[in-house]
Amino acid sequence: MAKAKVGQSSNAKRQVRDPAATQAAILDAAEQEFAKHGLIAARTEAIAAQTGVTKAMIYYYFKSKEGLYQAVLERAFSGLLQMSQQLDLDQLPPEEALEKGVREFLACEARNPNLSRILFHEAIQNQGEYYKRTGFPTLFTGLIAILERGIAQGCFRPLDPLLTAINIVGTCVFYFMAHENLKHLCPDKQMLSPEMIEQHRHEAIAVIMAGVRGQVNSLRQSE
Repeated sequence: MAKAKVGQSSNAKRQVRDPAATQAAILDAAEQEFAKHGLIAARTEAIAAQTGVTKAMIYYYFKSKEGLYQAVLERAFSGLLQMSQQLDLDQLPPEEALEKGVREFLACEARNPNLSRILFHEAIQNQGEYYKRTGFPTLFTGLIAILERGIAQGCFRPLDPLLTAINIVGTCVFYFMAHENLKHLCPDKQMLSPEMIEQHRHEAIAVIMAGVRGQVNSLRQSE
């Protein structure tokens, strides 16, 4: 018993000394829980059990389950926003910008497949209440701008930039969001293996680029 108390004391000291690491561990566990259950059915007890902290500590850092959920969304968005800013897509020709942006977005999804599942629960359970508080919608703004430039320059066919942006994102994320259903289509394949994800990335980019070019390529070939 004495040894257990010493271990508990050591753990507590580490948590106090490194609050950033403790918060990161809580966010990691919360991300898994929210991806499985969404905000409504997620349990802070399960998150605490995964991280070895108390519920009181979770509330100390994040105030409430809703505050923790918001923090998970904000962390995910900050990573996507940083990726978008680093690519500097505004300086590239529209076709190159779109292909590069989609490629990197798919890479982010592959690294964090929980994100699309959380956003699915968000739409169903909360009707986007927390989604609209994050910066996620600004990612669509950048994608729409690329499409508008492509239309203006004749690279892309006449299309609705907003609807096309929505369909592009859907093409990218459905593979990850619906994995638990899709895995039954081909039980012998590991749908989230690096090889299958790379194949998905290749096919998704091909479909998206062919779709936005559309009649433009046909016109070029006939000239």
